[in-house]
Amino acid sequence: MLRISAMFAAASAIALATPAFAAPGDPIVLADGINFDLQVATRLRYEMAEQANQPDSADAVTFRARVGGELAVHGLKLLVEGEGTAALGTRYNDTLPGNGAEPYPVVADPENFELNRAQLSYVVNGNGLTVGRQRINYGNQRFVGSVGWRQNEQTFDAVRGQAKIGPLTADATFAISQRTIFGSDSPNAEFDGDLFMGNAMLDLPAVDITAFAVLLDYETRHAFSSNTIGLSASAGFPLGSAVTLAANATFASQSEAGSNPVDYRAQYIQGELGLTFSGFTLSLNYEELGSDGGRAGFQTPLATLHAFQGWADVFLTTPANGVRDTYATLRRQFAVPGLGNVSAFVAYHEFESDFGNVDYGSEWNASLGFRVGPVNLLAKYANYRADSFGVNTQKLWLQAEWGF
Repeated sequence: MLRISAMFAAASAIALATPAFAAPGDPIVLADGINFDLQVATRLRYEMAEQANQPDSADAVTFRARVGGELAVHGLKLLVEGEGTAALGTRYNDTLPGNGAEPYPVVADPENFELNRAQLSYVVNGNGLTVGRQRINYGNQRFVGSVGWRQNEQTFDAVRGQAKIGPLTADATFAISQRTIFGSDSPNAEFDGDLFMGNAMLDLPAVDITAFAVLLDYETRHAFSSNTIGLSASAGFPLGSAVTLAANATFASQSEAGSNPVDYRAQYIQGELGLTFSGFTLSLNYEELGSDGGRAGFQTPLATLHAFQGWADVFLTTPANGVRDTYATLRRQFAVPGLGNVSAFVAYHEFESDFGNVDYGSEWNASLGFRVGPVNLLAKYANYRADSFGVNTQKLWLQAEWGF
């Protein structure tokens, strides 16, 4: 706690020391072609988690701050950022060992203080190189992401190259370490290995096509060593002046790699149709993380998993029988006097296995987000009703974010 308090005090000191002529979020001009950009991101969150197999519900209040600075010298940029999370209550299972018996559901936001990012980059017009500890988000983060929902971000010790030639954009990363959300004191703080991730996108007039690969050979996380190769496509179709139809689809194949003890091959299939009209966006979706006859399910260990298969986080690890998720979502933005734009969202999921014809259960999700001055506020809810998998789970979040 002392380390975290010291970091927050340092953040305040840095902010107060910023010259008056530089508004929050504006880079400070040090000389011709040399700028310094102070970056601060804070989040206060209450999370309630209730599971049928736990005697007590979890009530977690956590505060996270990221404080960093980026020095730019004629296009060459050095970024250093620290991250700290403080637990303002202890009624939750924070996943850290040594904290005694915790009869609560997991809220994976342990107290933590770490170097979140330290990177050197030179990227001009989409072409360049980034070296060091960095945040990596590919596409919708289904295969590679920073897990930004959790208080402690996922980053990678990596070399990343990017290139853009006409309609073709290529992006390739080789990482030696995956720095997880579980905090620097966790035995799962990092997973080392040879981790390759890359994609190439072709931006055509009617459709965007992306080929991608995620090749993972872990040193210790053997069950997640795998080779994944896939293809995705997306397109939009105006249906008059006020209606738009959007469609996207993805197919990928995964097999074991490295020292994975299971010999398997599984498929990933995803499809979405979205219709935007009168301020509403309605989407119908199907996502399948397949199974090879019940031996192993398709895994995405680098993903921002919370964004997929329901917010209750029941399927963070794909069961051996796989998962089929059929769901619908409805979004709406509307103006409220005194609050400005308010974003509302609701989703309903039906889950079943890919192998074995098992009905897993269903889930409702809903959220409401708006902004008050410089602060973003969010209320969010998840309700998973178990059938033949997991247990009944409810979660509620109340969150405030501020930064520059």
